[in-house]
Amino acid sequence: MKRLTITRPDDWHLHLRNGDILKTVIPHTAQRFARAIVMPNLKPPVTSVARASSYRQEILNALPENADFTPLMTLYLTAATTQEDIKAAAASGIVYGFKLYPAGATTNSDAGVSQVKAIYPLFEALQNVDMPLLIHGEVTDSKTDIFDRERLFIERTLIDIVRQFPELRIVFEHATTRDAIDFVTASSSFVASTITPQHLLYNRNALLAGGIRPHHYCLPILKREDHRLALVKAATSGNPKFFLGTDSAPHQTHLKENACGCAGCYSAHAGIELYAEAFEQAEALDKLEGFASFFGPDFYRLPRNADKLTLVKTEWR
Repeated sequence: MKRLTITRPDDWHLHLRNGDILKTVIPHTAQRFARAIVMPNLKPPVTSVARASSYRQEILNALPENADFTPLMTLYLTAATTQEDIKAAAASGIVYGFKLYPAGATTNSDAGVSQVKAIYPLFEALQNVDMPLLIHGEVTDSKTDIFDRERLFIERTLIDIVRQFPELRIVFEHATTRDAIDFVTASSSFVASTITPQHLLYNRNALLAGGIRPHHYCLPILKREDHRLALVKAATSGNPKFFLGTDSAPHQTHLKENACGCAGCYSAHAGIELYAEAFEQAEALDKLEGFASFFGPDFYRLPRNADKLTLVKTEWR
């Protein structure tokens, strides 16, 4: 297929940073996506409605002229978050979820939560106001094999959260393993998952074979081929529990190409194109529109976009 027209997609997991980096990267997303769930892990983190409002305005100010793009803000869930913060977010009209980072899980996650059970009252508050909880699902203790962190988080933490709060809407962000796919599939309709383009297209050979390739280093880390195939099967299945979230994460070159390079893949410059490549490889381009354009807004209880986007297959480097 040389040409494909779909309903304009949204990105349900995006890092924009701020300052000059934001100004550089926001045009890429706005060209392709109508809306995006914007991650709150800035320095300092976005932990209040006031801070989210300020950051939202910074994003809007950085957009190219005539761009049609809506940032959907999130707040960083910490041990200091209060139930009043959650009520304020629910009433704000601009906050669409709270992000849970286990402390030390990824870039700018130092303010994350160390004892998840200690914040169960906050999960109950989120459930009461019907505010989604967005989870970076990895354990972070140094003795755990990095390739097992997602599976162990499900076993040690996520199973109990879902059991204790059955009507809490949960997005298991950037699933990378068959374990995550199986868990989300078996859970109720209150549990969904985003899947990134890098985890659909690459396995850990792309990171490690023939030398270290820092541009493919992200967290959660790329996994074995059997896990990649499970992700592709889920994304192309038509199951509304799985939808697009690039986790596009910009970093300055000197920090990425470094003896201790930072984690994150930047994909916003070709976000929907990379997904189309993965779906075409799976002979499932007919499933792309649901994954990219329908299932995300349905889960977040937002209207689907009315405008269209056309992809044309051409050589591009």
